[in-house]
Amino acid sequence: MASSMLFKVTCLAVICLVFGIPLANADLSCGQVLSTLYPCLGYIRNPGASVPAPCCNGIRIVNDEAKNTSDRQSVCRCLKSTIVLPGINLDALANLPTNCGVNLPYKITPDIDCNKIPY
Repeated sequence: MASSMLFKVTCLAVICLVFGIPLANADLSCGQVLSTLYPCLGYIRNPGASVPAPCCNGIRIVNDEAKNTSDRQSVCRCLKSTIVLPGINLDALANLPTNCGVNLPYKITPDIDCNKIPY
């Protein structure tokens, strides 16, 4: 149990260090996005019957903060980078916003073209 939590914290720390610089023209850095969505990590690695409330709250916050096309594209690039983490369930990741009642015009998948994300 402790090693699992250590692994999660280490992954988050590495992501924040690597992607923590502000994204071009975005109010949120990738590190901030991932920190806000950290409660989703357990679910996208091992999906359960329902998405935890803190995860859905984080999705709503990030969605509300991404106010224009540039912001949304930057968030998309950031989320797309999470796909490389070990143990990510791609279906759970792609369906997270829908399962939380957040309407996004795209799903995060390995082949998404973030440059084509509309507002």
